[in-house]
Order: sequence, then structure tokens, then C-alpha cells
Amino acid sequence: MFEVRADDLSSDPTRQLLALHLAGMHANSPPGSVFALDLSGLKDPAVTVWSAWDGGNIAGIGALKVLGDGTGEVKSMRTHPDYLRRGVAALLLDRIVTEAQRRGLRRLSLETGRGPAFEPALTLYRARGFTDGEAFSGYRENAFSQFLHLDMRSGQS
Repeated sequence: MFEVRADDLSSDPTRQLLALHLAGMHANSPPGSVFALDLSGLKDPAVTVWSAWDGGNIAGIGALKVLGDGTGEVKSMRTHPDYLRRGVAALLLDRIVTEAQRRGLRRLSLETGRGPAFEPALTLYRARGFTDGEAFSGYRENAFSQFLHLDMRSGQS
């Protein structure tokens, strides 16, 4: 069983997984199409980060960024390679959705890319009720990005 907890981003395992996440985003995205937050971006007071742990091993990370207009954004979802397809991402996404509901957010959104590297995440998001939609919060429509939304009032977008 995994333990999910708020993460202050100070541990080496968390920082290493974040570095792996950023490297993966750059490796699988065209130049100028990576919107993943780095360590300083995740330390913004509007962002809450959670990590999932298997004893002393980090299994995954995920974050909620409150956008200030009644909406939130899912950020920095990454499962450690040793824990793929074991429910870590689903557990973290459920925590993010639950926290968004607790905070009274009306909509939860995310930006992600296209291609095989992004398909597992898209499958998870769509299974949780996220649907395709428009760009949001300063993002612009482009050939690579996909925007998904979840209406928190009804569980639908």
C-alpha cells in the first residue's frame, strides 16, 4: 500500500523524480512545448505537491496549482519507472481531485502533449472524467498540446 503525503520538495528522491519528469517532458516534446514546472515553479504558494511512497522509496509525484479564478490545474504528474502500472498515478490524481473538491474549485484542468509517451496519462485522465477542451490560463492552442477539463460540480467537463 502506498502512502500519499504533502511534499515540501526537499528530499533527494523527490528532486530526482522531478528531474526525471522534466527530462522526459523535454525528450518527448518539441522545443518550446514543455510547460512542466521546475523546482522553483513547484514551490509557488499556489502549488501543492504530493508524493506517493512505498516505504522509503518514492513511487510518484503530482501537484495541484490553484489558478485563482475558481479553477485548478493538475501539474507534474510522474510515476517512478519502478512503479509503472501499479496504480500510483491514479492514487495521486484521486488525491488532487479530492483536494480540489475540498477547496471548492469549480473546474480542474490540465495541459499535456501528444504521442505515445502521453497516452497512458491521457487514458487515466479520461477514465477519471476529464474531457478535451479549450486552452486555459494563458496557454495557447498549438499543434502539440492537448487541454483536458473536469467540471468539479458534476464530475464532467
